Amino acid sequence: MTALAMIETPVSPRDPVNRQILEVSEDRVRGFVRDPMRTIAELSGVAMPVVVERIRAMLAAGTIRRVRQTLLATNLAQGALIAWKIDETRTDAAFDYIAAHDPFSGHVVIRNGENGRSEWRLWTTLKVPAGFSVETHCNFLRQQIGAETYRVMPVLRAFVLGVGHMRRKGMKIGEMSPEPAKATQPAVVDLTEREWNVLSVLKADFAPNEIGGAMWENRALAAGIRTQTFFGIAEDLDRRGVIGRFSTFLEHTKPVADNERLSSFNGLFHWAVPPGREIEAGCEIGRFAILTHCYWRDGGPDLNGVNIMAVAHGETKDDVMAHKAAIDAHLIATGIGFTYTNVYWGGRAEIKPSEISPAAYRQWARTRDLL
Repeated sequence: MTALAMIETPVSPRDPVNRQILEVSEDRVRGFVRDPMRTIAELSGVAMPVVVERIRAMLAAGTIRRVRQTLLATNLAQGALIAWKIDETRTDAAFDYIAAHDPFSGHVVIRNGENGRSEWRLWTTLKVPAGFSVETHCNFLRQQIGAETYRVMPVLRAFVLGVGHMRRKGMKIGEMSPEPAKATQPAVVDLTEREWNVLSVLKADFAPNEIGGAMWENRALAAGIRTQTFFGIAEDLDRRGVIGRFSTFLEHTKPVADNERLSSFNGLFHWAVPPGREIEAGCEIGRFAILTHCYWRDGGPDLNGVNIMAVAHGETKDDVMAHKAAIDAHLIATGIGFTYTNVYWGGRAEIKPSEISPAAYRQWARTRDLL
């Protein structure tokens, strides 16, 4: 595709054809598939050449921030949400440091509580490969950024994990599935060196000129891996619960084409439900289609005993709060209830994949005298 042709191709996520593609490509291609673009074409009803052209153009324009195969990282490394208690004057510098210098921290977000500013301003996600220490990693970061303390909150159960921003636009308040969500428990899978080599090929972002047919064949060839060997290992990893989805990640936190913003507000919802009913509550909360994430995490007394956390995105704050009100009402109607709830609103954010390779972590830790 020439530069002129790419400029002329519509790149707005609100373009009807782009939206038709994105409603599939964000989170409906589950697991590992050998021909992702053809699968997107079949599911969206858009001809494959058009799918390839539009995804290339949106990626080049920044509408799509990355195209990649996701992994179920909680099954590959120790994962946790980290809340940092840090002085207001240090928050932006801490954000900059973690975003730029810690490849094992993925989401880096500055948040405010619903009732004004919170002492827990900085929130990050962290993946540390098995055999290494989450606490050692966080202690190192705490010293670098000058945080007072931090709270490590691993996933105890997952109920919702699916992006689908385009599918959620215009969603009715309270829209929910007829059945409760399913609870899944992370379990780290041991991999061989050859399997890690295949994963390193799988998880790397695609450049615009790589989008098209034979994407994996070309990647395997470049890595010196025979195609059939690559496919066999990738499909086995999929069966073992290591592979997530093939996804086009929309830029939803920053302005994109024509300075439009896809999602202006995102809320991290907190509930403290009765101890012992976390799984039941998570399965009920997870029914609500607006949510992109929902987990059982232990916030502890510093975070008011919160044990269920979820994330929702919307174009207005009122929309997001209306969806939360519907979830609150459902929790009460089911007899589960909650003793505390709050919303942490997302502000400045950097969203990137977490590095999960043990070899990469070992090298990073050695250069910082952590081994």
